[in-house]
Amino acid sequence: MNRQEVEKTIAEYLKPIFGFALKRCKNVHDAEDLSQEIVTRAFRALLIKEDVADMRKFIWTVAHNVLSNYYRDTAKSVANVPIDEVAELIADPSAEIVVDDRSNAIHRLRTEIAYLSKQQRRIVIAYYFENRRQADIAAELGVSIGTVKWHLFEAKKELKRGMDKMRETSELKFNPIRFESYGLSGSLGTKSLDEFFRSALSQNVCYCVRNQAKTINEIAEELGVSPVYVESEAAFLEEYGFLLAEKKKYIVNFIIDEPSPELFAVQNEMYRCAAELFANELYDELLSTGILDDPDILCGQTDEPVSAANPPKADRNFVLWSLIPYIAARCGRGLAKQRISFEEVATYRPDGGHNICHASVASGKTGLPEEWEHMKNWIGPMWNGQDDDPHMWQIDSEYSDRMSFQERNIPEEQRRTIVLFKEEKEHLLSKQDYAWLAELGYIKTNGDYDGQFQSAWQIVILNSKEIRDKLLAIGTRIKERHRAELETLKAPFVQAMLAGIPPHLRKAREHELQYVFHSDGWFLLYCVIVLLKNGKLQTPTEGQRKSLMTLLADI
Repeated sequence: MNRQEVEKTIAEYLKPIFGFALKRCKNVHDAEDLSQEIVTRAFRALLIKEDVADMRKFIWTVAHNVLSNYYRDTAKSVANVPIDEVAELIADPSAEIVVDDRSNAIHRLRTEIAYLSKQQRRIVIAYYFENRRQADIAAELGVSIGTVKWHLFEAKKELKRGMDKMRETSELKFNPIRFESYGLSGSLGTKSLDEFFRSALSQNVCYCVRNQAKTINEIAEELGVSPVYVESEAAFLEEYGFLLAEKKKYIVNFIIDEPSPELFAVQNEMYRCAAELFANELYDELLSTGILDDPDILCGQTDEPVSAANPPKADRNFVLWSLIPYIAARCGRGLAKQRISFEEVATYRPDGGHNICHASVASGKTGLPEEWEHMKNWIGPMWNGQDDDPHMWQIDSEYSDRMSFQERNIPEEQRRTIVLFKEEKEHLLSKQDYAWLAELGYIKTNGDYDGQFQSAWQIVILNSKEIRDKLLAIGTRIKERHRAELETLKAPFVQAMLAGIPPHLRKAREHELQYVFHSDGWFLLYCVIVLLKNGKLQTPTEGQRKSLMTLLADI
């Protein structure tokens, strides 16, 4: 071919050749060198050829031949790892092998290095990748040169074994789970659960060891990620008590539920029937006994401005939104078989938390009761203090409208509110205290602080132990009346929840099951839903949502 024809042909292929090189090189500089070599070889060959039947096939044949030479030259060093030192790990390429085989072998070698133990990995990287002397590595790690040599020898064997192994495929590699919800019982430390379950990796690390202890490499293999990432994630979760480590294996240290449609059906039927038995009778008795008119049940909630001439008094619907879940949670405790204490199963965490954590993985949307969506927005009940101490009790839900739970320090918020309530009985609070209480929706003010000033508490207040005991006695009588029916409803659910639970978590599960139909968020939610559906409870007004389901007791 004459020079002009060759130049025209090469010009047409410049861009495709560079794209070909760019996909196969580790950086742009190498791609430019490789594409230049391909162009030069093709240009020289075409000048001495009379005719080319298939130009496209000719160009790409030259390109692959040049690429083969490129791989052969660069394969002597794998990211600065002298290949002679680990030559037995990768078979020598032959003319028949596809050129990408060498690249795949190098990639697999790098992958297998990640599966070495942390100590072996540090030594291999330092010696082969960083070209450091064995004596220097030994000094840095505080071990003998003989130990370094032994680790290098063992690492070679491990790498060879890994290269020869066909690693199994797990569904978690391409279909990772996610926690549908998670929460805790007890006190939160300085870190929220979002910081521990912050990523798909952390959630899936926990999930894949929910029933069986596994090594870092086994977890990594199941998740399809490098052990390097699993190693640090598992160490962090173990430090805070979410994983247990024993003999180089990890197992989850909190309950992860993966309910089936069958379990959902059992749970839904149990809570629906129990709530219909209890909540309807509680509502009726609270109204029929006239106890809601007791002067020790205080609440000044109003959607209107606070007025001294007409002191606000909350409507009964608003008061019942707080009283019904409070009574349902705290009444009849003597009826429950409480054999396992919180202290026996709660975990102390380095950030100051002392709690029992639990998470749930939805196994698809099939079979999910409609209440599931409500529970995703349900937090509580939350309270401070003991039974005979002044305490604040509250629930956050889709029906309320408060600051995000994550933005609040609930224990401090509750303690401070009790103190301020007591102080306001004696004197005006500071402007800052009123502003803080108003922001939370606990109090409403009107007028000039230095002039005509009025305030009204927007939450329910049980102003004596006597009124608290009377309210709880009503609930206890109802639970006692239906005790046998509630136990019958509960039995299949308890059996299903204990099936398949890891032995070290069985006691924690049994502790939780003690509180079914008591301080049990699901039961309280169903009580509210049952009363909303039958029209006994009414949806709160927009002005009521901020202070809904919040009360002070024994003040």
